[in-house]
Amino acid sequence: MRAIWKGAVSFGLVSISVKLYSATEEKDIRFHQVHRADGGRIKYQRVCSLDGEQVSYDQIAKGYDVGGGEIVVLTDDDFKNLPLTSSRAIEVLEFVPNEQIDPILYDKAYFLEPDGAAGVKPYLLLREALENVDRVAVVKVALRQRETLATVRVHEGVLVLNTMLWPDEVREAAFDFLDDEVKLRPQEIKMAASLVDSMSGDFRPEEFTDSYREALQQVIDVKIGKKDTVVQPTTEEPIAPTIDLMAALRESVERARAARGGAPAPEEKRTGHATVTPIKKTAKAEPEQAEPAPKKAAARKAAPAKAASATTASAKGGAAQSEAKKSTAKKAAAKKAPAKKAKAA
Repeated sequence: MRAIWKGAVSFGLVSISVKLYSATEEKDIRFHQVHRADGGRIKYQRVCSLDGEQVSYDQIAKGYDVGGGEIVVLTDDDFKNLPLTSSRAIEVLEFVPNEQIDPILYDKAYFLEPDGAAGVKPYLLLREALENVDRVAVVKVALRQRETLATVRVHEGVLVLNTMLWPDEVREAAFDFLDDEVKLRPQEIKMAASLVDSMSGDFRPEEFTDSYREALQQVIDVKIGKKDTVVQPTTEEPIAPTIDLMAALRESVERARAARGGAPAPEEKRTGHATVTPIKKTAKAEPEQAEPAPKKAAARKAAPAKAASATTASAKGGAAQSEAKKSTAKKAAAKKAPAKKAKAA
């Protein structure tokens, strides 16, 4: 690692010379904009929007937009007059409990290393003191021509400087739902707590990986000939909206316990008949598979009754047809009788 800053941690009359290193690095795969036809890199020119001429770096200054199209230009001389540009001190303001600092304030992390043999002993003393009292040091430091708030804490035996946002840089969470009066039933709160308990564990960051970056790297390896095929990452089924909150919580608890090899949750009294769409397909329980057998037996018993009913209906249908034929014959005979009388006259 290469040191990006040198200075001193000062608290009281004690001063510790330190070097600053970036504690994190981005692993994202970066791309360049290229010409699709031949792969040539795309270059951008620095052109003034007013006169259309290309501008070199030595002619570029910083400008502050006042509004209304007016720009205030700041030169290097303006920044040289600021007192913080040459500050090399990490000034400890106070020591506070770690839990009193909201994690939303943290920005970037840097390792601190003693600069020279003279700084090792006071460095170790500060480290031991912070670990014994379980506190962090709130400090001010000037990095990249800007003063920022930060903390110094212990991480795996090394002092770590965490830069922080200023309080007025954190937005207020002003949402309408916070003013709504939503009543939560005690059983819902209890079931939610049970779900949290069933899914509790120790955080092991090494167990988590960037699946998207790995899949993208496979695509790149295929392009450069290192691999023949790409393994498509597995995707979960979309989560459907649930109807009954209690049923969803109950089923989530059962699945979480089953996934961890624990005993299923005891069956509670269900108050609603709403259905819950499962997130993943699960095997049906054995009692549900055994239910169709009685239905088949009932169907077999009903078969003779249906056959007898069909025979009776057939007999009735035959008798009805016979009666219909007799009635038709009588009507035909009645129509022929007047004709015979007319001939006799």
